[in-house]
Amino acid sequence: MKKDLFKESFIKFCEKKKFEKNNNQIEIAGLLDKFVKPKKGFFSFFSNTEEKICFYLYGGVGLGKTMIFNHFYNYIDIPKHRSHFNEFMINFHEFRHNNKSNSINAFVKKLKKNDLIYLDELQVTNIVDAMILGKLFETIFSENIKVLITSNTKIDDLYKDGLQREQFLPFISIIKKYSIHKELIIDEDYRRIGSDKLQRAFFPINEKNTFKINKLFRELTKNLKKQEVILKIKGRDLVIRDFYDGIAKFDFNQLCNKNLGAEDYLKISQKCKFIVIENIPSFSEENSNQQQRFITLIDILYERKIYLMVSMEKSLDSIGSSKRLVESFKRTSSRLFELTSPNTKIL
Repeated sequence: MKKDLFKESFIKFCEKKKFEKNNNQIEIAGLLDKFVKPKKGFFSFFSNTEEKICFYLYGGVGLGKTMIFNHFYNYIDIPKHRSHFNEFMINFHEFRHNNKSNSINAFVKKLKKNDLIYLDELQVTNIVDAMILGKLFETIFSENIKVLITSNTKIDDLYKDGLQREQFLPFISIIKKYSIHKELIIDEDYRRIGSDKLQRAFFPINEKNTFKINKLFRELTKNLKKQEVILKIKGRDLVIRDFYDGIAKFDFNQLCNKNLGAEDYLKISQKCKFIVIENIPSFSEENSNQQQRFITLIDILYERKIYLMVSMEKSLDSIGSSKRLVESFKRTSSRLFELTSPNTKIL
């Protein structure tokens, strides 16, 4: 059986897409070949849980981590499941809420129909997840379910400075024990190439730019009927007031200055195909909670490929950040470049 099958497939994929070949990305593809064993035309994973049954790929924003793992995920023909990490944890907490006894074991039992689960953009920001992840992944690995993970953060720095971090340390130990963990390093953020002029990002917030963004919104929604959409989320109503057949407009405060989270943003992304967000402020220590919600929002919209038009207090290069969110916000800024780029189709 010929070796490096996926590596060759990834190189051909880059050639077809006219991506510049990058040796660091190709090295990761080669490691993924070692993560599987060819067997009679199919793929089998390591069967001993003492082997490395998780591949944890981390690195800065816009380097192609998700691109590589997406291609690998599509390449292998096995029972599998892919989910954004936020969505995965929402589903887990919902399952626990509805199944009180032995909820972790029961949840993992449902996952066993998959040989592989792929969790994109792992980040841990709340104590509820931090306290449960160790036991959850210990159970997943005990069932010999293989895992792909992407993250912007190396394993030892996850949930750094978080509340009661000592309760999160078992998760770090388990992931390190069972994972191939590799950093992807590339000098250039591929999302920003050719996207210097952001035609759908307007700054500063003033009368002139407000007029421009409203004019474009009217053009987009011409001949479409305005509706008020009410999303039901665990007994709560989330109202979208400016909704035109999948095109919606929000003020930043509607989305990020209220007690909303990943579940709310997922519901919005399932309903919308294009979103306008007005009055995005500059970020600092004073509005770090709003910034954290904004990071979660953009992660989910990016995952769902919901493109944007935005008005901001400052440009993306100078929008600022609270100290604790500087690294996470680099990913958000990069994704905003792509989601508002003139090189992407609006609808």
